[in-house]
Amino acid sequence: MPLYEYFCKPCNGIFEELRPIREATDPVPCPQCYKDAARIMPTSFAAFTFRDGYPRRIPDDGKFYHLGKKVSRLVSSGRPNEHPEVNKPEPKPRKTKGELQELKEMRQAAAKGQLSDLYGNAVRPEEVPAAVEQGKGLRQATPRGGGE
Repeated sequence: MPLYEYFCKPCNGIFEELRPIREATDPVPCPQCYKDAARIMPTSFAAFTFRDGYPRRIPDDGKFYHLGKKVSRLVSSGRPNEHPEVNKPEPKPRKTKGELQELKEMRQAAAKGQLSDLYGNAVRPEEVPAAVEQGKGLRQATPRGGGE
Protein backbone atom coordinates (compact mmCIF):
# COMPACT_ATOMS: atom_id res chain seq x y z
CA MET A 1 0.00 0.00 0.00
CA PRO A 2 1.28 3.47 -0.82
CA LEU A 3 1.97 6.16 1.74
CA TYR A 4 0.00 9.41 1.35
CA GLU A 5 0.20 12.78 3.15
CA TYR A 6 -2.81 14.58 4.56
CA PHE A 7 -3.36 18.11 5.96
CA CYS A 8 -5.71 18.87 8.85
CA LYS A 9 -6.98 22.51 8.72
CA PRO A 10 -8.31 22.76 12.32
CA CYS A 11 -5.04 21.71 14.00
CA ASN A 12 -2.76 22.81 11.09
CA GLY A 13 -0.97 19.45 11.04
CA ILE A 14 0.48 17.23 8.34
CA PHE A 15 0.51 13.46 8.78
CA GLU A 16 1.07 10.34 6.69
CA GLU A 17 -1.23 7.36 6.22
CA LEU A 18 -0.87 3.99 4.47
CA ARG A 19 -3.97 3.46 2.32
CA PRO A 20 -5.05 1.49 -0.72
CA ILE A 21 -4.90 3.41 -3.99
CA ARG A 22 -8.69 3.36 -4.45
CA GLU A 23 -9.13 5.14 -1.07
CA ALA A 24 -6.33 7.69 -1.57
CA THR A 25 -8.62 10.70 -2.25
CA ASP A 26 -11.06 9.95 0.57
CA PRO A 27 -10.65 12.12 3.69
CA VAL A 28 -8.90 10.56 6.69
CA PRO A 29 -9.51 11.39 10.37
CA CYS A 30 -6.67 13.40 11.94
CA PRO A 31 -4.77 11.45 14.65
CA GLN A 32 -4.85 14.51 17.01
CA CYS A 33 -8.28 16.13 16.60
CA TYR A 34 -10.14 13.29 14.77
CA LYS A 35 -11.57 15.65 12.13
CA ASP A 36 -11.44 14.84 8.43
CA ALA A 37 -8.22 15.82 6.65
CA ALA A 38 -7.74 16.20 2.90
CA ARG A 39 -4.94 14.65 0.89
CA ILE A 40 -2.08 16.94 -0.21
CA MET A 41 0.87 16.59 -2.54
CA PRO A 42 3.97 15.14 -0.83
CA THR A 43 6.11 17.69 1.02
CA SER A 44 9.25 15.62 0.56
CA PHE A 45 10.13 13.49 -2.41
CA ALA A 46 13.01 11.09 -2.90
CA ALA A 47 13.12 8.85 -5.93
CA PHE A 48 15.84 6.72 -7.39
CA THR A 49 16.46 5.12 -10.74
CA PHE A 50 19.12 2.68 -11.86
CA ARG A 51 21.72 3.62 -14.45
CA ASP A 52 24.72 1.42 -15.23
CA GLY A 53 23.71 -0.82 -12.34
CA TYR A 54 23.96 1.92 -9.70
CA PRO A 55 21.01 3.63 -7.96
CA ARG A 56 20.78 7.27 -9.01
CA ARG A 57 18.79 10.13 -7.50
CA ILE A 58 16.25 11.86 -9.75
CA PRO A 59 16.94 14.28 -11.41
CA ASP A 60 20.17 12.71 -12.55
CA ASP A 61 22.94 15.02 -13.78
CA GLY A 62 24.77 12.18 -15.54
CA LYS A 63 27.84 12.35 -13.30
CA PHE A 64 29.42 9.54 -11.30
CA TYR A 65 31.23 9.50 -7.96
CA HIS A 66 34.68 8.00 -7.54
CA LEU A 67 35.97 7.88 -3.95
CA GLY A 68 33.76 10.84 -3.01
CA LYS A 69 34.64 13.07 -5.99
CA LYS A 70 32.34 13.79 -8.94
CA VAL A 71 33.60 12.54 -12.33
CA SER A 72 32.02 12.48 -15.79
CA ARG A 73 32.59 8.78 -16.63
CA LEU A 74 33.24 5.45 -14.96
CA VAL A 75 36.71 3.91 -14.75
CA SER A 76 37.10 1.49 -17.66
CA SER A 77 40.71 0.45 -17.12
CA GLY A 78 43.79 1.39 -15.18
CA ARG A 79 45.05 0.86 -11.68
CA PRO A 80 42.53 0.12 -8.92
CA ASN A 81 41.20 3.10 -6.92
CA GLU A 82 42.56 5.56 -9.46
CA HIS A 83 40.49 7.60 -11.87
CA PRO A 84 42.03 9.62 -14.73
CA GLU A 85 39.95 12.71 -13.84
CA VAL A 86 40.80 12.56 -10.13
CA ASN A 87 44.39 11.26 -10.28
CA LYS A 88 45.77 13.23 -13.20
CA PRO A 89 49.32 12.20 -14.15
CA GLU A 90 52.00 14.82 -13.67
CA PRO A 91 53.39 16.05 -17.01
CA LYS A 92 57.11 15.74 -17.61
CA PRO A 93 58.95 18.94 -16.78
CA ARG A 94 59.96 20.89 -19.87
CA LYS A 95 63.61 21.65 -20.43
CA THR A 96 64.76 25.26 -20.34
CA LYS A 97 66.61 26.93 -23.20
CA GLY A 98 69.86 26.58 -21.27
CA GLU A 99 69.37 22.85 -20.76
CA LEU A 100 68.52 22.37 -24.44
CA GLN A 101 71.62 24.33 -25.46
CA GLU A 102 73.76 22.24 -23.09
CA LEU A 103 72.36 19.01 -24.60
CA LYS A 104 73.13 20.31 -28.09
CA GLU A 105 76.72 21.12 -27.11
CA MET A 106 77.13 17.71 -25.47
CA ARG A 107 75.89 15.97 -28.65
CA GLN A 108 78.35 17.98 -30.73
CA ALA A 109 81.17 17.01 -28.36
CA ALA A 110 80.09 13.35 -28.52
CA ALA A 111 80.06 13.51 -32.34
CA LYS A 112 83.68 14.75 -32.25
CA GLY A 113 84.62 11.96 -29.78
CA GLN A 114 85.31 14.40 -26.93
CA LEU A 115 82.65 13.13 -24.48
CA SER A 116 82.91 10.09 -22.20
CA ASP A 117 81.17 8.64 -19.16
CA LEU A 118 82.82 8.43 -15.76
CA TYR A 119 84.48 5.10 -16.71
CA GLY A 120 86.19 6.60 -19.75
CA ASN A 121 83.92 4.91 -22.32
CA ALA A 122 83.03 6.96 -25.36
CA VAL A 123 79.43 8.20 -25.61
CA ARG A 124 77.60 8.33 -28.94
CA PRO A 125 75.55 11.46 -29.78
CA GLU A 126 72.20 9.57 -29.71
CA GLU A 127 72.97 8.26 -26.18
CA VAL A 128 73.47 11.75 -24.67
CA PRO A 129 69.80 12.63 -23.86
CA ALA A 130 69.14 9.24 -22.21
CA ALA A 131 72.37 9.46 -20.17
CA VAL A 132 71.49 12.97 -18.95
CA GLU A 133 67.90 11.87 -18.15
CA GLN A 134 69.18 8.91 -16.09
CA GLY A 135 71.64 11.12 -14.25
CA LYS A 136 74.78 9.38 -15.53
CA GLY A 137 77.88 11.45 -15.21
CA LEU A 138 79.35 12.70 -18.49
CA ARG A 139 82.55 14.64 -18.88
CA GLN A 140 84.81 16.08 -21.51
CA ALA A 141 87.18 13.29 -22.55
CA THR A 142 90.81 14.13 -23.02
CA PRO A 143 92.05 13.04 -26.42
CA ARG A 144 94.24 9.96 -26.18
CA GLY A 145 97.21 10.20 -28.37
CA GLY A 146 100.95 10.49 -28.69
CA GLY A 147 101.36 14.05 -27.36
CA GLU A 148 103.94 14.72 -24.61
